[in-house]
Amino acid sequence: MDKKRCNFSFGAREARVSEKSLLYHDTRWCKPEHRDGELFAMLVLEGMQAGVSWNLILNKEENFRRAFDGFDPKTVAAYDERKIRALMQDKGIIRNRRKIEAAIANARAFLQVQEEFGSFDAFIWNFTDGKTIDHHLTDLKDMPAKDGLSERISAELKRRGFRFVGPTIVYSYLQGIGVINDHWECCDFR
Repeated sequence: MDKKRCNFSFGAREARVSEKSLLYHDTRWCKPEHRDGELFAMLVLEGMQAGVSWNLILNKEENFRRAFDGFDPKTVAAYDERKIRALMQDKGIIRNRRKIEAAIANARAFLQVQEEFGSFDAFIWNFTDGKTIDHHLTDLKDMPAKDGLSERISAELKRRGFRFVGPTIVYSYLQGIGVINDHWECCDFR
């Protein structure tokens, strides 16, 4: 028996949905994530996604993980101009200097948050008292691109030196790490 999925599943409006998109929808999207390494990885990936499709990011995710040293924030925070030049030559990732520099700045800010709060997980989940916000969607038109929560978190991240963290990117990030659950009510992967 076929499982029901949200009918906007990361390219479902396209003729074919990639296996990576389906796997992401079914196993990661809107699922609570508490591992700091993955919270940082998703922050970088969401920033890289600005202006391109999420399907493209998912298709390049393994390349990103390799190029960015497994998204280890300590390693990324130490990147220098030589490493930036190498990343700019890597055809397996998004070669946008501003996004690469943002990933480095975000690694440094991420480490500062970890130092202050003990973990990035404690910081980000504190905005909802550790609870997932479930919107119980029944239609795509009900899903916002941003909301008050993403605007507050965006402002706080920017204040702390993070970049490429506007309210729309943050909303998508919150979905990606499970702070927000926007799976449709009829979806078997809620």
